Amino acid sequence: MSINHIVTPLDSAYLDSKEQYVFYHKMVDFALKELIVSAQRENLCTTQELIFFKQYADLLLYSIEAMRVKYMYDEEENMKVDLTESGFPNYLEFRYLFNDLSLKENYVNKLKDVSELQEEFLDTLLRKKEPIKKSRLFQAASIVYYTSVEQKFIFNRFVQGKIIKAPEDSAAEFMTSWSFFDVGCNRPFVCYMYFDFEGTNIEANKTQIYEVLKNTADREMNLDVMAYGIDRKLKDIKPKHIKRIDLGPFHNVFAKDENQITHAILKNIADKVVPLESYALSLSVDEVLSGSEFSEGGYFSKQTLQKWNDPIHKSYVLAPHRIIQLLYSKTPEIMNKLAKPPIQIADLKISKV
Repeated sequence: MSINHIVTPLDSAYLDSKEQYVFYHKMVDFALKELIVSAQRENLCTTQELIFFKQYADLLLYSIEAMRVKYMYDEEENMKVDLTESGFPNYLEFRYLFNDLSLKENYVNKLKDVSELQEEFLDTLLRKKEPIKKSRLFQAASIVYYTSVEQKFIFNRFVQGKIIKAPEDSAAEFMTSWSFFDVGCNRPFVCYMYFDFEGTNIEANKTQIYEVLKNTADREMNLDVMAYGIDRKLKDIKPKHIKRIDLGPFHNVFAKDENQITHAILKNIADKVVPLESYALSLSVDEVLSGSEFSEGGYFSKQTLQKWNDPIHKSYVLAPHRIIQLLYSKTPEIMNKLAKPPIQIADLKISKV
């Protein structure tokens, strides 16, 4: 099937065919892999940060692939691409996957035996010369889904990384990372914190640190507000540097947001100036560093806290060469405010799905 036969009405946020699932998955998979390469090449992350970044990106890719398998032949349910400035699957899709896999054992026991299904498929194709019914393909997809997808690898609303010794040239002794999927804007974020520890045993404090991060730094907010909240709740922790990467919006033919870049791409796809698989990815990096310290509280409850410098915000756009030219023409005010010229990534070419 030619990709030109894929219909994506602007008033719909649903993927409602096998072709759309395959096409969308290829786009997200390709864009995220290009992002990982560019993050390293353009020094958007340190070497250690990049290792964590790849791990979170892999979880995201794994989850989207699981969605593709789950929905490909399901005639009753459709996967939803978010309507806000996102371009990623709606957060509830991740939640559904996670909850669904909690009941994995119940479903696996009800599935038809694989060898039985194989024999039936061969008989239908070779002897009867008939196409396999969608209901049977859905059964086969369900077997793959429930027997191969692992719940622990699904991108959850909050994913905590380990606490490790920070690299030698860092602002502090320790570092940790975490990732979250903000429900409000439906985009994934990756965060890093460099900190000093004034207690006696960091191992004994890890659970508390992880709990505070999960409850305090699990959504999009002003970075200095996030830093203050973490600092105030962890008396033995002295955060020195916090960095947050906002992945998105992912601008593509399935996106339905009001973003100027998305609209520029959609308009030119509709006018057949650029191909259907044209895409771009926005990326924001926010950082805040501790400048000095101050005391808060009374005589018996005094706590030393960090005084944070003004947050540093940097915006980036990653796109193939043709789309970069288009965006300079259609959205020059956005392009001129980027932290660096648009980062060129590879063209995506999809002829058939």
